Amino acid sequence: MDATDGTAQPRLPLNRERVLTAAILLADTGGIDSLSMRRLAQDLGVKAMSLYNHVTDKDDILDGIVDLVFGEIVVPSDRVDWKEIMRLRATSVHQALLRHPWASPLMQSRTKPGPATLRHHDAVIGSLRAAGFSIHLAAHAFSVMDSYIYGFAQQQQNLTYTTAEEAAVIAQDILRQLPADTYPHLADLIVDHVLQPDYDYSEEFDFGLDLILDGLESRSRGHAP
Repeated sequence: MDATDGTAQPRLPLNRERVLTAAILLADTGGIDSLSMRRLAQDLGVKAMSLYNHVTDKDDILDGIVDLVFGEIVVPSDRVDWKEIMRLRATSVHQALLRHPWASPLMQSRTKPGPATLRHHDAVIGSLRAAGFSIHLAAHAFSVMDSYIYGFAQQQQNLTYTTAEEAAVIAQDILRQLPADTYPHLADLIVDHVLQPDYDYSEEFDFGLDLILDGLESRSRGHAP
């Protein structure tokens, strides 16, 4: 189409936001290993050197996309019941990790946190402190919650099924090969739990999270050693 006929769309100016947004899309679709300056420039329709007007290098891009992911997560408030907001925050982190399977190791390993990352972490601590947690208990609480959230997401991403129907097929295949008299408890778990119509592995997340929050509540009130 002739660009002079008035119908051609003007090219959007390149900026840091466009670069990082394209980087996240590339990582989401091809994995973090697919992210390179050359591939990113190709997806944006520019020359690779032009990216350096907006980002320093690939490390800067990695720091930037991690901060964008943190920006998707609910920021806790110290004016809401701490268990309610921590449950909401945990669910929000969990969903972000499932949307961006590449993000978990980067979110835990980058050493130059951006403003969204810092705001998020400060708000988590502030919410716990406002609820009466000592600084030490707040640190422990933050650690145990994130260990669970990130660990569960990784385990969920490693499953060989994504639906209840797929889980049932795999479970039935295992059951056929399983000597029920040798492994009776495992057989019971498959038959009475996994093969039930309402089975949904993702619901395990809420169960475990409630255990953690109830335990932290007990500790914060001095009801646990």
